[in-house]
Amino acid sequence: MAAIEMKRRLPRTFRALAHRNFRLFFTGQGLSLIGTWLQQVAMGWLTYRLTNSAWLLGVVAFCANVGILLFSNLAGVLADRIDRRRGLLTTQSLMLAQAVVLAVLVAFGWIQTWHLIVLALWLGTCTAFDTPLRQSMYVHFIADRDDLGNAIALNSMLVNTARVVGPAIAGLLLSITSEAACFALNALSFVAVIVAISRMQWPSDAREHVASGWWASFVEGVRYARGLAPVRALLVLVAALAWTIAPYSSLMPVYAKDIYGGGPHTLGYLLSAAGVGALVATLWLAHRATVRGLGRIILYAVATSGASLAAFAYMRIYPIALLLLVLVGGATILAAASTNTILQTIVEDRLRGRVAAFYTLAFLGIAPLGNLAAGAIAGYMGVPFTFAVNGALAFVAALWYRRKLPVVRSVLRPMYEALGVPPGPTGTTRRWRFAGRSVERSDN
Repeated sequence: MAAIEMKRRLPRTFRALAHRNFRLFFTGQGLSLIGTWLQQVAMGWLTYRLTNSAWLLGVVAFCANVGILLFSNLAGVLADRIDRRRGLLTTQSLMLAQAVVLAVLVAFGWIQTWHLIVLALWLGTCTAFDTPLRQSMYVHFIADRDDLGNAIALNSMLVNTARVVGPAIAGLLLSITSEAACFALNALSFVAVIVAISRMQWPSDAREHVASGWWASFVEGVRYARGLAPVRALLVLVAALAWTIAPYSSLMPVYAKDIYGGGPHTLGYLLSAAGVGALVATLWLAHRATVRGLGRIILYAVATSGASLAAFAYMRIYPIALLLLVLVGGATILAAASTNTILQTIVEDRLRGRVAAFYTLAFLGIAPLGNLAAGAIAGYMGVPFTFAVNGALAFVAALWYRRKLPVVRSVLRPMYEALGVPPGPTGTTRRWRFAGRSVERSDN
């Protein structure tokens, strides 16, 4: 009853915060994500400072995510079988240890390039198992399934608030101290998540005992993803987005140092600009009353992201470059968060971990391959050429998805109706006059 009363008092954009578990998660995760961005910016800057190599920037970024590529499917099966609370505590503790080791190596001047590669692999492997666990728990963070989409959108907003705040703080810290301070603060931030998880009131696990083997469970998940047109199309599109757009952040030190002639603060501003766009996009997404209509929004978002990155590639006017990065960051996260919202809404709970792993593989697991390819191309052709090509490829992916959209919407519509998803103001059928004929368009 307290949650219902709080929900009435909260603005619609923040209605999921009425649920105690989600409030705890939101607070702990917010601090942790800021720490994560402190480490990511510092690690990129440290790598480029030590090596002055765009190729090695791509290698370190590849190692930070290759664990997701290798282990996310195994992690998805695991997430549907184990105690998810213990799993989260384990992964968060291992990531805390990684940040401590990194901070100590840098503070004492022992850091070498191979350390960065090994520690990036460590973090990426932990993330591979942590992400499906967190994704599959959203439905249990809230008591009312109607607030699931809002919870996912608020989490995306949290991620992108950190993308604004984290790089800015990192740029400041790097200009007045060393990378070790960023790594140490990231280690402390994991404590907040561990405390939040420990204080949550976890419901009893209602999942049925899984009698089949691991391989059979994995195959069942694959068949579900391949057999449902919306899931298949959305995962392919997100994978294309991750390959083409995601490398912009790992290669941004080249723009900050060599193209715009700045230092760590310039890198912080560039990444924060993308974070501002992502934050605005997720705030808008959180304000939406329903998941309906997101399929078409994903199309526009991917097209905008590709076009903006291509335009940024050779832009030398710094203020305009910042505005283009706002569009890149906002459109990319809008597409990814909207996809995750649709998937989490329609999937059965017994398959939730596996589908979350497929999404993680598509968005985060493919990114290291994109980073590696982008780093290699940038080493021969330059970073601007790489960004221009990647932006054009993302736009082509949007055109491919446009052809799939009618089928996606026709399959989603009855699923939403069966789940009782409200149509909302954007889910109504609109009647238009075109060429003398009456035409109906549904925003499902």
